[in-house]
Amino acid sequence: MSNLRLHSRTAEGCTLLSNIFIDRYMPRANGEFVKVYLYLLRYLPVPEHAFGLSDIADAFDCTETDVLRALRYWEKAGLLKLSFGAGNQLEEISFCPPQEEAASSQAAAVSTASPAREPREDKAVLPTHPQEKAAPPAPLTPDKVKSLREREEIAQLLFIAEQYLGKTLSSTEVQRLLYFYDSLGFGADLIEYLIEYCVSHGHRSIRYIEKVALSWHSSGITTVAMAKEESSAYKKTYFQILKALGVSNRNPVPSEIQSMDRWLGEYGFDLELVLEACARTVKATGKPSFQYTDGILSSWKKKGVRTMTDVQALDLEHLQNQERQAARRAKPQAPNRFNNFTQRDYNYSELEKQLLKQ
Repeated sequence: MSNLRLHSRTAEGCTLLSNIFIDRYMPRANGEFVKVYLYLLRYLPVPEHAFGLSDIADAFDCTETDVLRALRYWEKAGLLKLSFGAGNQLEEISFCPPQEEAASSQAAAVSTASPAREPREDKAVLPTHPQEKAAPPAPLTPDKVKSLREREEIAQLLFIAEQYLGKTLSSTEVQRLLYFYDSLGFGADLIEYLIEYCVSHGHRSIRYIEKVALSWHSSGITTVAMAKEESSAYKKTYFQILKALGVSNRNPVPSEIQSMDRWLGEYGFDLELVLEACARTVKATGKPSFQYTDGILSSWKKKGVRTMTDVQALDLEHLQNQERQAARRAKPQAPNRFNNFTQRDYNYSELEKQLLKQ
């Protein structure tokens, strides 16, 4: 991957870490996202320092996908501008000054689940695929764990979690659930719904549950009502994909849900690209095939496809390759040099008579 170049439009003489960022943006953001933002600020005044996404990922023991997700979060918040080059490779990151008014609007949009809350897009914020590597949270101290477990609602929560997961919780699993409660600010009811949501989708791994929790946290979800709204939009996406594959009048099965989670979460495709892959599947096979669709999307991911323009460019390249191959097949072949001589005709009867006379 190519190295990144950082640019800033912040006026000279300003504090590198704006007070507006500290007051308005930082409290609402995922802690891992804040780390990435601060890391970029650290190297902004050092133009000779070259690095890429892999370097940032190594610094925080996470994946490049995690880093890119953080960058896109800050781009959506208006603090960064990302520029992509050939092959959809990230090449430049420009800093934008924090805006008091924009930050206030963002904070208000995610503060509560009131009816006046700004509506979300139809595209849901999807949980990350559980195979991705997550940076572990700082463990709570033994005294803190003991203090939390003495609360009645926590004791009840841990009991319910064991019922959903069908086993006795390990110390690591207890630590993660208490992390959601103490560090992410999730209420016990929201954590209970979080576990129910993941188990209902066929996922009992605490790593997967943590990924979903972090996704909800970065989206500003703080109540069960907000989580249900998010999952409702998520289910709408499921049914749109099923419809595109020609499937109707039934709910998706767990294996299909895992495939769709992978396309929209791990692969990072938006709904438009997934629906295009579904349409091509039906055209090629005449039937709904999640395996065929996954093959298309997996190929697009390897080739760096992010938009329909990228797909059209691949289609054009494929057509040109076919035309070149057809032209080579149609080209006349040079005669074989072993056949390039005058053929002789022999009268085998006369030759036999001459031999008998000798």
